[in-house]
Amino acid sequence: MSAPLVLDAAAVAAACSPADAVAALRAALVAGLDPAADLPRQGVPVPAGELLLMPSDGGGDRAHVGIKVAAVAPGNAARGLPRVQGSYLLLDAATLGVVAMLDGIALTTLRTPAVSVAVVLDRLLEGTAPLGADLLRVAVIGAGPQAHGHVATLADALGERRPLGEVTQLVRDPGRVTRTEGARIAGAAVVRLGGPGSDDALRTADVVVCATSARQPLFDAALIADAAVVIAVGSHEPGARELPARLLARGTVVAEDPGAALREAGDVVLAIADGALTAGDLVPMRDVVTGAVRPDPARPLVVKTTGMSWEDLVVAEAVLAGAPPGA
Repeated sequence: MSAPLVLDAAAVAAACSPADAVAALRAALVAGLDPAADLPRQGVPVPAGELLLMPSDGGGDRAHVGIKVAAVAPGNAARGLPRVQGSYLLLDAATLGVVAMLDGIALTTLRTPAVSVAVVLDRLLEGTAPLGADLLRVAVIGAGPQAHGHVATLADALGERRPLGEVTQLVRDPGRVTRTEGARIAGAAVVRLGGPGSDDALRTADVVVCATSARQPLFDAALIADAAVVIAVGSHEPGARELPARLLARGTVVAEDPGAALREAGDVVLAIADGALTAGDLVPMRDVVTGAVRPDPARPLVVKTTGMSWEDLVVAEAVLAGAPPGA
């Protein structure tokens, strides 16, 4: 048996572009992959934090199976180390031999925005003006890898069909963002969340991305335009939310899988508890991507994701396909 490929963060990024990751996820869903059949994520407490185990067989009809092990160590921030670390093992489905080991954080950074964009791609492309005349206005709340990743993925997947225009980065402490290497999104205007210019950025945005550790709603639902897309990826805890319940009441709410959202998505769980939403209102991601459901363009499209194991498997396979032999 040959030695497995070992793909570090740079190799993962080089092997699969954000647009390729979006295309792989959409193709898997169109081909029949059912997120509801995915294996559940398991959390294992350890003294330093938590291990998250995310296995997937992709529904049992793929060439590979895989598992991601993510380690969440809250105390690492004080040590100057990453709070979240991880690795991904991609195995041959028939023999269970290890085919490749990928940097798990690079894989997550690639797949999470790809999932979001896979859902909203058609909405953002439909009815747009001629090339160059309808630039996409984006407001991003956050300063971490997912804030950066969503802007990069939107730009790569939409390309010249819907170029990005004004990008506003909304943060609680603009000074910290401008001082911290890599926190600022290149080309974006940095605005204090809730400060001057914040409401205007949200009110005029075609896309609002929430990628924070917030546990309470970040803005007033009335600020969001009826035709806007809102993406929330910051939490997979049932007690934490980034979005106000009134926004979910106004919008079409899409989840990777309603069952997973009801277990893990605080934005959904708490909106239901507030009486603003019902479980039956949730639209599965697969139905939007395949065209079985066409969200009302006159209502906000709200995409709430928590991360699922099948997404890592599909994107890991795309990375493997794009990696040079023996990489």
